[in-house]
Amino acid sequence: MLVLEDGTRYEGRAYGARGRTLGEAVFATGMTGYQETLTDPSYAGQIVLMTAPHIGNTGMNDVDMESSRIWVAGFVVRDPSRVVSNFRSQRSLDDDLAAAGIVGISRIDTRAVTRRIRSGGAMRAGIFSGPDALLSAGEQLELVRSGAEMTGQNLSGTVSTTEPYRLEAHGERVGTVAVLDLGVKTSTLNYLAERGFDVHVLPQTVTAEEILEMHPDALFFSNGPGDPGASDRHVELLRTTLRAGVPYFGICFGNQLLGRALGFGTYKLPFGHRGINQPVLDKSTGRVEITAHNHGFAVDAPIDRVSDSSEGFGRVEVSHYDLNDNVVEGLNCLDIPAFSVQYHPESAAGPHDANYLFDRFRDMVIASKENNA
Repeated sequence: MLVLEDGTRYEGRAYGARGRTLGEAVFATGMTGYQETLTDPSYAGQIVLMTAPHIGNTGMNDVDMESSRIWVAGFVVRDPSRVVSNFRSQRSLDDDLAAAGIVGISRIDTRAVTRRIRSGGAMRAGIFSGPDALLSAGEQLELVRSGAEMTGQNLSGTVSTTEPYRLEAHGERVGTVAVLDLGVKTSTLNYLAERGFDVHVLPQTVTAEEILEMHPDALFFSNGPGDPGASDRHVELLRTTLRAGVPYFGICFGNQLLGRALGFGTYKLPFGHRGINQPVLDKSTGRVEITAHNHGFAVDAPIDRVSDSSEGFGRVEVSHYDLNDNVVEGLNCLDIPAFSVQYHPESAAGPHDANYLFDRFRDMVIASKENNA
């Protein structure tokens, strides 16, 4: 049984592990890339519903993992594939869900659930199978409503590395980038290394002083789960490093934290953007990019004019916005070397329209080093 906090109930068949799980119910619109979705740390604490009807067709493998484990709190699909058919597959999705202890549900009307979330907003939910499916409707609903709201949650400590580690630059070396791991994806680190960066991945407990002692050529804040309004310490860390003149690039959660560091607020979206088919306008080129998203919060900044940072960082413009709802999807600082995007330019498992942003970051760092030479 899938139970939403508004009391709506959907009966289906157990999928993956049996038992009970609680989390925020959200939907992802990608027709492919379920493995990348499942292993994206940004989905920690969320019960993810796939709007594409057929899931599991291509199985699971070790190559496409975006982190070391599956992070979703629960998984909802309509028609799980009975047969895995792909030469790259090593296991079935059902086997991996069960092995990871991820409670799921299948054979439900996912269109109906999606419409409910779109009209009522992302809400707390629970999946109950095995013995937990025998609990009364009242008991199940009480458990769901006792779960934590996503607003106010700081989940960085749940997903971040506990020890620093390093990736060597590929090809011609540009410099070093300090990566604050707030839930970083493997593809992101690989793309940074491919642009000539020695990538130093740091736990979210690192201090600004420790970062500055490393003398990095740049700083990167990753994607991650939770409410950016609950990450005051990371905001202050970013302000300190920006004032020290360190070039900065942030994605997703890193975009929201840059917004806060510059003096803007953040807010929770009704049902968020999740999937790999979101249209975003790059204001500098007029080009519309089809992009990968996973965010339930956004930066509150004007998209039609240049603003002045209330924290003393100069002029700021919204560089990208979503064409579906005009949500801010990127920030560009005009007086300091810093920019960010709300979506995922590493785009695993696609599309790759925004991959150029890693080149833009590399060029910004090179220019900054030349100016300071």
